[in-house]
This record gives sequence, C-alpha cells and structure tokens, in this order.
Amino acid sequence: MRSVFNEISKLNPKPGGALSDYSQNNHILPDFTLLIENGELKVTLNRRNAPELHISNNYKEMLTGYSQDPNKSKPQQEAIQFIKQKLDSAKWFIDAIEQRHQTLFLTINAIVSYQKEYFLTGDEHRLKPMVLKDIADVIKMDISTVSRVANSKYIDTPYGVMLLKSLFSEGMKNDEGEDVSTIEIKNILGN
Repeated sequence: MRSVFNEISKLNPKPGGALSDYSQNNHILPDFTLLIENGELKVTLNRRNAPELHISNNYKEMLTGYSQDPNKSKPQQEAIQFIKQKLDSAKWFIDAIEQRHQTLFLTINAIVSYQKEYFLTGDEHRLKPMVLKDIADVIKMDISTVSRVANSKYIDTPYGVMLLKSLFSEGMKNDEGEDVSTIEIKNILGN
C-alpha cells in the first residue's frame, strides 16, 4: 500500500500544464479578408463565431397547435404567450446580429474604398490621411460606431494582417500642397 502512495505522490495533478509553458497564443484571427481579383478589391466578413441562426420550426408548430385549439385552458394560453415572447426575442436577436454584420460590412467597405490605392499596391506612400469622421460621413453613422469597428477588428490583406485602427491617421500638406498621411511621415523619419 505504501508503494502505491509513493507512486501517486510523484504524479503531476495538472499534466496539461507541462504543455503550455505559460506562453500566450498570439495568433490573430482576422475579422475580414481582402482579396484583389482582376484589379478589384473584394472584402469578406469572417463569420467564424456567428453560425447561421434560425428559429426552430418546432416552436412555430407548437404555437400554431396551441393557437388553433378553440377550448384553450389557462395553462395553454400562458404557453402561447410564453412561446410568442420567446419567438419575438429570438427574431430580435437574429435581426440584431444581422444588423451588426451589415454595419461591419458597410464600414470595412468604406475604409477599403477610401484607401483603395494603398490596398491595390500595398505601398504605404499611397495611404491617404483618414480620420474616423471621414468614414462616419461616408456610411452616415456615428463616429463611435466606426471607432468600435476600427479599434478591435483585423483585416487579412495580401500585405499581411493589420489592425484597422492602424489605417487611420491625420494628414499634413507637403510642399506641393498634397495631403500626406502622418504614417508616411513617421516612416520617412524612422529611416
């Protein structure tokens, strides 16, 4: 019996801990993918965390069945009300998710369109000065909406994965009077 206790005391109670070495997984899953097809920019939304949502026909049929009973008891009437509330909540949730996807898609397309020359070439010299208000004006939404999208979303481009926020910059005029992105200025100063 003593040998069993000795053997057990040598075992690691958390064997999976040896596999992680406490380093974080820094892999980024982009929210959007940008492809260039025949000189046109195509953006897709990564819906990895948003499965296709729909309302189960079972609940619709249950509601129809209860509703068609001419001699509804009080529990049946309560069940009808309960099912209606849950179906309405589910429809609202599905509509909200779809609205979110539309907002994301509208915003990313406005950003890509605004920075088209950059995305076609990958040349940072072609980045135009762009602030949140520029995109908010294009999509006719509040600046805070654009900010939420830009601060936390990534796009996979032919030139690498980048945070949308990194595409926004103030501008300055050069000697010829052209707007130049402060990103380009910082790159020039860094060399």
